[in-house]
Amino acid sequence: MSSRDTHSESTSLSNVVEIHRLSRRFGVKAALDDISLNIPRGGVFGLIGGNGAGKTTLLKHILGMHYAQSGSVQVFGLDPVANPVGVLGRIGYMSENRDLPNWMKVGDLLRYTQAFFPTWDAAYASELCDMFDLDRKSRVHHLSRGQRARACLLVALAHRPELLVLDEPSSGLDPVVRRDILGAVIRTIADEGRTVLFSSHLLDEVERVADRIAVIHQGKVQLTGSMDSIKDSYHRVTVRFESPRDQAPSLVGSISHSGGGNEWCYVCCGQREQVHRAVEAIGASVVEDSNLTLDDIFVASISQN
Repeated sequence: MSSRDTHSESTSLSNVVEIHRLSRRFGVKAALDDISLNIPRGGVFGLIGGNGAGKTTLLKHILGMHYAQSGSVQVFGLDPVANPVGVLGRIGYMSENRDLPNWMKVGDLLRYTQAFFPTWDAAYASELCDMFDLDRKSRVHHLSRGQRARACLLVALAHRPELLVLDEPSSGLDPVVRRDILGAVIRTIADEGRTVLFSSHLLDEVERVADRIAVIHQGKVQLTGSMDSIKDSYHRVTVRFESPRDQAPSLVGSISHSGGGNEWCYVCCGQREQVHRAVEAIGASVVEDSNLTLDDIFVASISQN
C-alpha cells in the first residue's frame, strides 16, 4: 500500500469530485501541498485530520470559495469557481462556523433558503424540522449551539442535494443526537445513491459511518482508500524470539515497535501473509495479530512522514 494513495482511482464520470495536484498557500504557509484525491459517487467519504491539517481549506476549494493556485478541482465535471451555478445548486453545505442570519426565525430561514433551490422539498424540510425538534417561531439568535447545528443541517439537506458537504458536523451536537440523527441522515443519503463528504476529528464517528476515508496531515494526503481495505491492511503483531533482544530487529512493513527482551510488538502495514513471512525471516514467531482501530491507524499513518 502506498502512503499517498491506498488504491489508485482512475478519473471517471463515477467521481463526484476530482482533485489533481492541488496546492494552496496563505503567505508562507502551505495549507494544501500537491493534493490529488477522487471522491466517488454514492456513499460516505470521511476527511480525517487534526486542526490546521487542511480539511476546511480543501472543502472550500470544492465549494468554489477558493480558486486553485496550482492544480485543478472539478465537481460534477465542472470547475466550481468558473461555473458556480452549475455546481452549488447541487451541493448542500454545513459549515463549521454554523453561519446563519441571526435576525431570522427558523420558519423564515426555511422560506428564505427555499428561494435559492428549485429542488427544495418543503414536506421534507417540515419533517426534518420536527425530527430535529426545532421551533419554527424561534429566532436563530436564541437557538442553543446544538439547535443551531441542527438548523444548519436542515437547510443543507432540504433540497436533497447530490453532494452533502459537512464540516465538523458533530460540533455542538450531544452524543445521542450525533448517533441517532446525524448517523441516520448520513446513511440514508448514501443509501439513496447520493454522496456525503464530511470532515471530522471524531474518529469513532468516521469509523462508524464512512465507506471511504482520506487522512490529511500538514496539507498532504497521507492515506486514502476504502474503510475495509485500510482496516485490513493495518494490524498490530506481537512476536517472540527464542533469545532476548536489546533492540527490535527491523521488520519489513513495520511502522513502529515497542517491547523488550523476548517479546516485541510491531504496528505493520501490509498483507498479513507477507508480514508473517517477514517475522519468520528475522527468526521470530507470531504470538498475536490483531486489527487496529481507526484512531491507531490515523496515528500510524501520520507518523510515517
